[in-house]
Amino acid sequence: MEWITIMGIAVGLAMDAFAVSVSCGLSIKRNVLKNAVNAGITFGVFQAGMTYLGWLAGLFFRNYIQAYNHWVAFGLLTFVGVRMISEAFKEDGKPIVLTGIVMLMTLAVATSIDALAAGLSFSTLNTNIVPAITAIGITALVFSFGGVFLGKAVRSTVKLGRRFDIIGGTILIVMGVKILWEHINLI
Repeated sequence: MEWITIMGIAVGLAMDAFAVSVSCGLSIKRNVLKNAVNAGITFGVFQAGMTYLGWLAGLFFRNYIQAYNHWVAFGLLTFVGVRMISEAFKEDGKPIVLTGIVMLMTLAVATSIDALAAGLSFSTLNTNIVPAITAIGITALVFSFGGVFLGKAVRSTVKLGRRFDIIGGTILIVMGVKILWEHINLI
């Protein structure tokens, strides 16, 4: 898989964590740096870890779906992208406050489920997982860290969060179509 595709997927996956981090930044009054570091590390580790778990699960099933790997990657990425876009149109609740490790880990799990599906698609495409999870983890870390600061500065959560979910979902769909297109053109 090309580096540009991996980075596109990394950015797409980081959008959920970024949107949540912006919301967190909107609601905190002090300790911005501490909350930004905590969010960045937690979201980065969970995004990379869930991608790796998906990749491991995919290794078990790879021999069964090798002939259809491009369709699996397309389907998973498109499904996740459409889900992200549809969730962007749901009513948002109150901004989330980063007050404890339990809340932060809950948010990290919720925002990294998409990474599990991406990891599964990586395994079906024989992607070298180390550069992929590194890119995904670092991208999520940077986006989440910056998201807390941006949220603190902007103070506007509803439209901002929705736009980033729509952009993230669109990127995942485009990456799925690109994978499918590349495989179809190789046949």
